[in-house]
Amino acid sequence: MSATQDLSQQAVPDPQRISPTVPDQVTIPVIEEYLQIGREVVETGRVRITKSVTQTPEAAVIPLVHEEVSVERVACNQYVDVAPAMRQEGEVTIIPVVREVIVKRLLVVEELHITKRRVETLETQQIVLRKEEVHVERITPDNAPAAPVAPTTP
Repeated sequence: MSATQDLSQQAVPDPQRISPTVPDQVTIPVIEEYLQIGREVVETGRVRITKSVTQTPEAAVIPLVHEEVSVERVACNQYVDVAPAMRQEGEVTIIPVVREVIVKRLLVVEELHITKRRVETLETQQIVLRKEEVHVERITPDNAPAAPVAPTTP
C-alpha cells in the first residue's frame, strides 16, 4: 500500500493517534522495511562421472643399435724374443698369437685383426597406446538421467 491510500482509508481519526494537547493534530506512524538476504543450498541435480580406458595398438619405428665384430687372421711367421703385447691401431685391435718352437724361440704365427663397427637398423614394433575418456552424465533430482554431457579427453 502507498502512503496516500493509508491516509484516505483513515479519514476518521483514531483516538490513540490524536494528540491530547493539540486536538486538530493527527500522528502518522513512519514505517521502515528491512531486507534480510540469506542463502540456502538446494540440490538441483547430481552428476555421474565415469572414466574408461581404451587401448589401441600402433606400429612404432624404433632405431636399434648393435655392434658387429669382424675378425681377420693375418699370417706373420716371424721369430721374436719376447711375446708381443696386444696393441691398438686406429679402430683395429691387434692380438698376437704365438707358438713356442723347439729352439725355444717365439714364432708369431698370425695376428688377429679385430674391427668393431656400429650398425644402426630400424625395426617396427607393435606398441599398445592407452587413452582415457571421461563421460559426465547429469542426473535430475527425480533420479531420471538427463542428457549426457559431451565426453572429454585429458
